[in-house]
Amino acid sequence: MGELYHENGLKGEGIAQRLDEKHRLGYTTGMHEDTKHQSITTIAQLEKHLRLTDEEKAFGNLHGVLPIAIPPYFLALIDKDDPNDPLRIQAVPTIAEGQMLSEEDMDPLAEVGHSVTERLIHRYPSRVAFLVTDICAMYCRHCFRRRFTGTFQGPASRAEIEEAASYLESHKEVREILLTGGDMMTLSDQKIEELITIFREARPDLVIRLCTRMPAANPARITPALVAIFRRFTTAPFFLMTQFNHMRELTDEAVAAVSLFVDAGIPAMNQSVLLKGVNDDVQTLEELCNKLIFSRIKPYYLFQGDLVGGTSHFRVPLQRGLSLEKELRKRLSGLAMPLYAVDLPQGGGKVPLTEGYLQESIGCSVWNFTTVEGEKRSYPKT
Repeated sequence: MGELYHENGLKGEGIAQRLDEKHRLGYTTGMHEDTKHQSITTIAQLEKHLRLTDEEKAFGNLHGVLPIAIPPYFLALIDKDDPNDPLRIQAVPTIAEGQMLSEEDMDPLAEVGHSVTERLIHRYPSRVAFLVTDICAMYCRHCFRRRFTGTFQGPASRAEIEEAASYLESHKEVREILLTGGDMMTLSDQKIEELITIFREARPDLVIRLCTRMPAANPARITPALVAIFRRFTTAPFFLMTQFNHMRELTDEAVAAVSLFVDAGIPAMNQSVLLKGVNDDVQTLEELCNKLIFSRIKPYYLFQGDLVGGTSHFRVPLQRGLSLEKELRKRLSGLAMPLYAVDLPQGGGKVPLTEGYLQESIGCSVWNFTTVEGEKRSYPKT
């Protein structure tokens, strides 16, 4: 237990109060006014809606933790009487977030070391990530970027955006940018348009990924007026990167929000996280992936949990994950199958995780394989 995440030294309830103050000051100007004021930000507020366990109540005693923020929309999806509800597990904190294991780190992806400007991370040769804001409509309890998220730094300033754009202008090897955070969709439409304009003027050829949890957390934020902003920039494509971890998050409202992007010519890709108690069984993952495809969202990644402090209770053993991946490959089409991957510690980067189908073939004229169903096959070396 201890002060794991934020340097502000506030306890859980104090951080929530600070977040409330920021909301009232228009810190997140993109969300609907009623959502900003009605979002749950304290354990005391949660107790009015959910029957909390002792572990959930004890979260309020932790210092320097990731804040609480649950929009009324997502709260309504949670089973108020079931502490094991998969949606509740993702949004409602517990005392387990106060545990820091020896193998964990607050920056397991080494993003700080790969930062080339205040908000721009350049880890991979051809792509960068820009931290648009530290604010989210909902703070997912499995968040891997809690060193930054919910720390009251706010949206990037125009100077910080221009600094990042200038870097990209002189680094033509970068072909893609991820607009992430936090959640970029917490910005106002005007600020989002300003952000895109600056990057597009610097690099008209830059592919832009719009990384957001908003369709799952608060789909009412996604409006035709918002999507129309992106349609005005035609020199290079946009991709919508969503995070749905359980099929119950794919409500009619959520699917309709994503459809606004897809109908505007912006493909939707989903990045799920493998989470204990949420989706760590093959039936749940199969249903999620098939519903995603039916909703015109491509299952892109299934991420193994990162080694970030306070999240060990979410992580699924790697061997279990590999077994799930193997069984999923039997059940899903190639279109519906996500890539199971892990971000290696100390900034080692992403690597795919999959069952080995190619077998050793020393001294033979063929490659030996095991099929997905477990049968043996060979393929000539020449």
